Amino acid sequence: MGRGFKLRIFFCFVLLLKEFDMTIFSKIISGEIPSYKIAENEKFYAFLDIFPLVQGHVLVVPKIETDKFFDLTDDYLQEILIFAKPIAKAIEKAFDCNRCGISVIGLEVPHAHLHLLPINDADDLNFTNDKLEFSPESLKEIQQNILAHL
Repeated sequence: MGRGFKLRIFFCFVLLLKEFDMTIFSKIISGEIPSYKIAENEKFYAFLDIFPLVQGHVLVVPKIETDKFFDLTDDYLQEILIFAKPIAKAIEKAFDCNRCGISVIGLEVPHAHLHLLPINDADDLNFTNDKLEFSPESLKEIQQNILAHL
């Protein structure tokens, strides 16, 4: 099964979830869809992106469903960065990179989230680049690598 086909299936699934007023991220947070969890608290959930730009690409998501990132309350905006900080530091230790980059795009899933990625240059944050594919075993290894540095 090719990458393009998998992406089409994924986006069809996202559209189907919209019909039931629940985002794919809410289903991941609730455990209805499995994920490679990195961290969780009462307000936020962080997990590996299964269609990453680079190895170690993590999504940080508030547990409340809010479509646009800047529609989050000021408290949530502050707290999501504080929640993401140790994850970013772990990513920097786990991968050969200059730093952990951060990005807010929010077009694919109508649920506010931020991306944390190990980067060496600005092109590593280019969301028009092809997405990578990893086996479940490789994703588990990437998850364990990050967790070992938290």
